[in-house]
Amino acid sequence: MPNNLKDIPIKLPLPINGKIRIFVFKARIMTTKLTLTVEKTIIERAKSYAKKTGRSLSELIQSYLESITEENYNSDLSPKLKKLIGSVKLPEDFDEEKELRSAIEKKHLK
Repeated sequence: MPNNLKDIPIKLPLPINGKIRIFVFKARIMTTKLTLTVEKTIIERAKSYAKKTGRSLSELIQSYLESITEENYNSDLSPKLKKLIGSVKLPEDFDEEKELRSAIEKKHLK
């Protein structure tokens, strides 16, 4: 495989017999190298942050570039909230409804 191809998993929800089933398959995307000139202290801090969050520096930069270039980017978000976009990496089996229900029960059913 050439160095600029990368396999990524893609989740595709499909309704089958009244139920939604999620199929995961791999797709190949073309990647390319990018050279940036950034202050050394910023690079050091970014590498440290990436290590703490279990992500690569490339993932952080790609996530940031995706967030500022997507068509439906919500300009109503505050600058602080915009900085948070893409910074949280949730487990693949994260159940938002379950976590929300648990938090509400914990708060109100003490």
